[in-house]
Amino acid sequence: MNIFFENVNPSSRSGPNSFGKKLSEEFIKNGHNIVLGIPESVPDVQLSFIMSSIKVSPMVQRLDGIYFNSEQDFNSLNEPIESTYLAADSVIFQSNFNRDLTFHYFGKKDDHQIVSNGTNLEIINGIPALDSDVLNSFNEVWCCASSWRPHKRLKENIKYFMDTAPQDACLIIAGSNPDVMVADPRVFYAGDLDWVTLISLYKRASKFLHLAWLDHCPNVVIDARAAGCHIVCSSAGGTKEIAGKNSTIILEDEWDFSPIRLYNPPEMDFSKTIDCKYESEIDIKEVYKNYLSILERIRNKNNVS
Repeated sequence: MNIFFENVNPSSRSGPNSFGKKLSEEFIKNGHNIVLGIPESVPDVQLSFIMSSIKVSPMVQRLDGIYFNSEQDFNSLNEPIESTYLAADSVIFQSNFNRDLTFHYFGKKDDHQIVSNGTNLEIINGIPALDSDVLNSFNEVWCCASSWRPHKRLKENIKYFMDTAPQDACLIIAGSNPDVMVADPRVFYAGDLDWVTLISLYKRASKFLHLAWLDHCPNVVIDARAAGCHIVCSSAGGTKEIAGKNSTIILEDEWDFSPIRLYNPPEMDFSKTIDCKYESEIDIKEVYKNYLSILERIRNKNNVS
């Protein structure tokens, strides 16, 4: 098929773009043609990430989240996303949480599917664990990674580590703009790391902390899980759906989807935990097959050959 991948920048390291790059590479590997710019001829189908500026073919919207922060003009921010949602022939959500959130604000979409993000397990398997004299001085390594903002809850990640980790464990904090700084000999700030180095760190670590509030389908969790980390995350949002069986879920109050101050997250009670019961596929090869099936169905439904 000729597929228009709209609103994807493969040189960007943002969540949607990094996943779009992995997905497009899998399509190309399987003999499909991917168009990133405005097509010169009509493609068979288009896959629009988040929002569309032009509909040239039967369209599937890949939607990873919408705005609901009451401290923003979320209605205006949602307008181009909702317009795409209404125009799309089908919508792919990353999680049940994403679907329910979007239905609450935009209304139900009959033609929809839930397909979580995936990652390249073959490449990850070939990356060695990080070797470091500093890390080797500890018996256990924990880590977390994000582009840090208040709702990512770095403070809670650090507090969880301090409260529950053994004394001979260390915490490596990766990512830009950490909004909480602590001076502790067991806590290290690694800064912004490239993807291969991140995977190497994950493969060296035993636990990956992602206590973000109302997150959707974070790629860092999928990558850390694929690298063998035990995931610790919040029950609030969609992260629990991709954390893997027997990951640790910290229970929080249910949210009714009303606009909320996203950058003012509540503190967590670490004593309230359950094991994750969700099954999810994170191999990009299987995720590709799901996307292919959806795109072929929408193409055939619209009689485009």
